Amino acid sequence: MSRRYETHCHTGEASRCARVPAEEQVRYYHSLGFDGIIITDHFLGGNTTAPAQLGWKRRIEILCSGYKNARAEGRRLGLKVFFGWEFAHLGCDFLTYGLSPEWLLENENLDQMPIVDYLQYVRREGALVIHAHPFREAPYIPYIQLLPRQVDGVEILNACRKDFENERAAEYARAYGLPVFAGGDNHSAAKQTRLCGIETEEPLDSIDDFIRVFRAGEYRLFDTKEE
Repeated sequence: MSRRYETHCHTGEASRCARVPAEEQVRYYHSLGFDGIIITDHFLGGNTTAPAQLGWKRRIEILCSGYKNARAEGRRLGLKVFFGWEFAHLGCDFLTYGLSPEWLLENENLDQMPIVDYLQYVRREGALVIHAHPFREAPYIPYIQLLPRQVDGVEILNACRKDFENERAAEYARAYGLPVFAGGDNHSAAKQTRLCGIETEEPLDSIDDFIRVFRAGEYRLFDTKEE
């Protein structure tokens, strides 16, 4: 039995670009029969709702608020909810999995680290890092940046990106022999009808299970556009 997981999802509590609260995201994926989702709200310094003038503890609390609300609703409905975040650097984004809210509280000013230092540090600490939509184009993105030696995989299917951008990402992953990844990048629950993510044969009970399955290659990508 295949089990589906959304790997890239935002909430209105913590991401300024998200249009719905965490509970609505959870209810949407539960209605579709998903087994779990990973909340990856924008990190401090990205498109976050956490004001820069607040202290580190309060900003991390805001960052984690969508995840905590989603987790509570997921427990009520029976949908697994895991934690991650999306770290931004000049329009270049990195999905970061495997480190906890408690870890963040102990790593003040993480958002101020140069991007290569950040990637090396979180990976040494045990994180899995995926380069999200690496060929995304937008007026506010000055240039495309690729850091193939600093990531664990590449998101080659993003439900919000153009086919051209996803195809370039797939070429990039193949050229460097990087594992491939997929995510919905959902900001609006049911208003987004195309979804991408991963399928596994075994249930995932924690973010550590997710990382283990990814590293072992025991997953498949799915894209509802093709169904």
